[in-house]
Amino acid sequence: MKRVLTILTLCICAVITTSCSGRSAQIITTQEPIADGEWQCFRKEFTLLSASGASLKIAADTKYWLWINGELVVREGGLKRGPNPTDSYCDIFDAVPNLKAGKNSVAILVQYYGKNSFSHSPSATPGLWFELDTKFGKVISDSSWKGVRYDAMWAPADENPHGPRQYRLAGANVGYDARKALDFASAEFDDSAWSNAVEVSREQSEWGEFVARPIPQWRWSELRDYEGRTIASDGAVECTLPYNAHVTPYLRIKAKGGERIVMRTDDYWIGKARSFYTEYIAREGEQEFETPIWTNGHKVLYYIPEGVEILELKYRESGFDSDFVGSFECDNDFCNKLWEKAQRTLYVTMRDNYMDCPDRERAQWWGDAVVELGEAGYVFDERAHTLTRKAILELMSWQRPDGVIFSPIPGWYSQELPCQMLASVGFYGFHTYYMLTGDKQTIAEVYPRVRKYLREVWEVDNSGMITPRKGGWYWGDWGTNIDKPALQQCWYAVALRGFAKMARLTGHNRDAMWAEQMLDKMHYDFDKLFWNEKLQHYKSHDYNDSPDDRVQAMAVLAGLVPEAKYPIIRKFLATHYNASPYMEKYVLEALCRMGYYEDALVRLEKRFGKMVASEYSTLWEGWEYTGGRGMKYQSGNGTYNHAWSGGGLTILSEFIAGISPLKPAFEEFRVCPNLATLKRVHSVVPTPFGNIEMRAIRNGENLEIELAVPEKTTAIVELPQGYSSLESGDTTAETLILEAGHHKIVVR
Repeated sequence: MKRVLTILTLCICAVITTSCSGRSAQIITTQEPIADGEWQCFRKEFTLLSASGASLKIAADTKYWLWINGELVVREGGLKRGPNPTDSYCDIFDAVPNLKAGKNSVAILVQYYGKNSFSHSPSATPGLWFELDTKFGKVISDSSWKGVRYDAMWAPADENPHGPRQYRLAGANVGYDARKALDFASAEFDDSAWSNAVEVSREQSEWGEFVARPIPQWRWSELRDYEGRTIASDGAVECTLPYNAHVTPYLRIKAKGGERIVMRTDDYWIGKARSFYTEYIAREGEQEFETPIWTNGHKVLYYIPEGVEILELKYRESGFDSDFVGSFECDNDFCNKLWEKAQRTLYVTMRDNYMDCPDRERAQWWGDAVVELGEAGYVFDERAHTLTRKAILELMSWQRPDGVIFSPIPGWYSQELPCQMLASVGFYGFHTYYMLTGDKQTIAEVYPRVRKYLREVWEVDNSGMITPRKGGWYWGDWGTNIDKPALQQCWYAVALRGFAKMARLTGHNRDAMWAEQMLDKMHYDFDKLFWNEKLQHYKSHDYNDSPDDRVQAMAVLAGLVPEAKYPIIRKFLATHYNASPYMEKYVLEALCRMGYYEDALVRLEKRFGKMVASEYSTLWEGWEYTGGRGMKYQSGNGTYNHAWSGGGLTILSEFIAGISPLKPAFEEFRVCPNLATLKRVHSVVPTPFGNIEMRAIRNGENLEIELAVPEKTTAIVELPQGYSSLESGDTTAETLILEAGHHKIVVR
């Protein structure tokens, strides 16, 4: 099959102009009513004088599969709905394969998600909008198209109808009856019994305006063989995948007809929640089928009744269309495996949006997204940043009139999680995106909304600190012993750090001065108000539970801790372990920023050792994992693939390998490897100018560095801890400024 269509543009999430506004093409639906999770078919035959130079704009609520002249050219097009509370996404293609001069046919299968859920906001109208532009005219969707509810496909019932999937997970299980199926690849397609499509006005449809899809179409592999196959104790044919991945299972069988086959993965069971499964009803004879919806896991399970002959079982992998470019390798197997698992965890939590997990809810929680966008800068090429941009624009476009922002969005949930929201707009969120990309336009676009949230929603109390906000969910982290009032002070200071930089960047100097003055005051007030001299740690006045390591770490990162107290905080973090895998990233970073790199590596292995040693290729939600197939679920132990657990990847690349941007897009970058207990490190970091590549190896008392600096960039090599000089060629200094090229440096 030809490669699926490529997207016209990746960089703009702008409202599409009149030619894609619906004034010519019409939103169409079927005469039969469509329930949540059901499917529609649309078809049109037309004649073209010439197929050269054709372009296509297409939108659906919710997902579509497009055949042109019998060839599947778009597999799972469309995005979950909700660039803002009123509008919809539209795919745009600048090349359309398989068209020809003369007679053509288009067939489109549409799945309607319905059901307001996390990261999807449905409209009232399941349907399609289509505009094919050629040199000699347009082919548009209207009532001349044929349309029908596709009765060969349906949404089988959830196995736990009262579980959390009902309000969390967008989409539906898939049922497919091969005895009723249409052959979309057939040249003899018969739609004579179909009715004409029904046109729906823009106002009635609730589709709003169209916004150009801001991310690439998905990457799809060819069908692949499984790594292995066994029969499980429950009778399932258990097929092993090479790693956790988004897959669409495939089968080729011989049957008598009427047999029911179920396909799911080992990641189907998540406590009380359930992910997706496919139910296939066989026809008589030899047949093949590939489920259209993706699921994820380490194993695919086929429940195939006796009497059905298995001819082939395969899978197709898909995912976000971005290349794995960055890497980290050292002489410590634990660190290597953690980086690899974090990379896999990140990739499996990227699709329509950054997700917390790819199974239970697929929701764009912004605490997770902040960790993910930071990791993406060390793993993927530039296309990955389009997902961050989409997330930023969605978050701020859903801002409430009172200035409050909330996540996950899009969707029905509208409750503020104050700490996560401060993380999103601040130093580790929007500012990090800017430093990775240099995208000033997006920062300028969201700036007024960020200002409104930080200056009008948050209030300062009489002590000079912010008034804690409970928001819709007074959440500080997963777990217990969370000193939320103190934690919010720290997150607000971190947000101000990022906001001050945004303000300077966009020319709002008065706002920058306000933020900087607020930070200065907080630096003084926090230590005075929250330091408990008797207990030797920071705490809120009325917090009396176990001391909170999160607060100590975030106070360091916010710049609220005098350096004289660093040794005290160091001792504290060596004995207190309340942070979740999410907040652990910030604890580790605090140790690095205080200069305790060896402590960070020791704590990293202590905390994540069990995850890294496990059979899974991804990192868990909690510190324990007891859920899953055939296992008793313990509340709070969550999923075995969770985005927020990957922060160790950033720690290893940014602080141990020591590579970070000093100017946007790594035009100027810092190199300062602090190997701590390691003997060697090899790191590759992607940039728009090419890859930064660094090798550092201990040679006796010296450290030898080989560094590749991309064209049009500058490396600032700083003196690692414990050394006194840098030598490169004839130059000896404590700091080196190196232009593009390959350099050898001796650190003495």
